[in-house]
Amino acid sequence: MKKFAQDFKVTGNTRLNNRHFILELQAPVPLPEILPGQFVQVLVHNSPSTFLRRPFSIHFVDYAKNTLSLLVQVKGEGSRHMGMLNPGDKLNLVYPLGNSFSLPSAGKLLLVGGGAGVAPLMFMGDVLNKKGVRPDFLLGFRSADEVSQVDEYSRYGKVYLSTDDGSMGEKGFVTQNPVICQSPLPYDRIFCCGPDAMMHAVAKLAAGKGVACEVSLENYMACGYGVCLCCITPTDKGNERVCIEGPVFETSRLQW
Repeated sequence: MKKFAQDFKVTGNTRLNNRHFILELQAPVPLPEILPGQFVQVLVHNSPSTFLRRPFSIHFVDYAKNTLSLLVQVKGEGSRHMGMLNPGDKLNLVYPLGNSFSLPSAGKLLLVGGGAGVAPLMFMGDVLNKKGVRPDFLLGFRSADEVSQVDEYSRYGKVYLSTDDGSMGEKGFVTQNPVICQSPLPYDRIFCCGPDAMMHAVAKLAAGKGVACEVSLENYMACGYGVCLCCITPTDKGNERVCIEGPVFETSRLQW
């Protein structure tokens, strides 16, 4: 798939809560085909300590508006500067990078996300709906203060919530939510993205119940196109590059 490096125009910067915001970015030319699970590498201007591009999952694509959106968690100087962007500002992206989740045209699917790791799931829900599949979502957050976009996710499937403190939805981790603790588990495949510990736990649970599982890894990346080898992960084929062979992997292939 061809890659592009382009200046996008900021058309929206929506604050979700104290730690997360969504940037809507309009491409200068018609967007190419983008698949759920792919990501962009962002060049952060005016951030002296942000030397390298930063990877972000693609949160949503609107071909009618010729925009893509990024869900960003404020973690350091780079993301803080991105949070100060205003409509009309420019942001340079290299995209679309990496592989994608598989996109079944039938079956019962569960999409599991935690924190900012929920980012690619809304776009995936949209694409699956267009294929005639309506998935379930299991979304985990620290507390009710960080829960966001539930109504938007509900457009594409049933939403189940977990919060660490029990302030909304079920109390505890996503792997403690009744929807994923059923035996037998009524899903044909699980798709997961979020913190490593969460993905490990979901993968182990899925394997124990005989359900196939795909995860989107978030290894540190420098280049995003396979040259620097910063993001390798051990698999059944040896060390593979998360930015090229991933970020999406079948958990049965990972040497966890």
